[in-house]
Amino acid sequence: MVLRREPTARQMRLAVELRKLRDAAGLAARDAAALLGVSSAQISQIETGLTGVSEKRLRHLAANYACGDGELIDALVAMARDRTRGWWEEHPCQLPTPFLELAELEHHARYRWDVDFLHVPGLLQTEDYARALFSYVNPEFPASEVARWVEHRMKRKVIIERPDPIPYEAVIHEAALRIRVGDRATTRAQLTRVLEISEADHITVRVIPFDLDDFGGAGSTMVYAGGPVPRLDTVVRDGPNGPVFIDAEAQLSRYRTLFRRVGTVALESERSRDFIYKLAKEL
Repeated sequence: MVLRREPTARQMRLAVELRKLRDAAGLAARDAAALLGVSSAQISQIETGLTGVSEKRLRHLAANYACGDGELIDALVAMARDRTRGWWEEHPCQLPTPFLELAELEHHARYRWDVDFLHVPGLLQTEDYARALFSYVNPEFPASEVARWVEHRMKRKVIIERPDPIPYEAVIHEAALRIRVGDRATTRAQLTRVLEISEADHITVRVIPFDLDDFGGAGSTMVYAGGPVPRLDTVVRDGPNGPVFIDAEAQLSRYRTLFRRVGTVALESERSRDFIYKLAKEL
């Protein structure tokens, strides 16, 4: 058995879910080890993502944990069997690990929701807009470093541009559309890009205007990535060192409610398109 040096976020998520199932069953690690005929150390390695688990062993554990959620178990089996090596692994040392993990999360997501108050969401950004943004946020970065960040962001858009794109919904505050991250031309081109991509059947873009009563926001940028079952959804929030992944069930429920609440006050799609078109004409 080969131990992993650094499990990916997806491998860690599988490990965490297996630990949750054992805890829910009221079993200790030594009990799970006895069920499989292995040592407690091996159960610890599985539950910390340091080693994988076969489908046979996973289903055996789930049965003994009295987990009757067949869809969840099938989804965990798929995660355990996954051997995907995506584009984000081509140059893993060039970007912080959380950004690579975000690309992996998006690749496996079934749908995606975004809420943004300061900038156009990353999946909708043009190359010039992203370059201006990264250059401003990281002024000490050389042009070559900024170029790598921009390239990574552009590649991430594959999930909504590929032949089998995932459903995507973005709720954007008027502030994010008005802030000129670059010059007028860059901003106009960015708004035009949002209008163009919002015509796709699988993409919904809605705007929250300034002229809105009783709106307290959502705290900060929010990304919600849907998993194969709701329990395997993930929320991504901005942190001081990059993306922060949230998967606790209570928090997922909270953010689902928050997204729906924000969505209820946003303009409908057609009105949002008219709103963005007007902003672009003003530039």
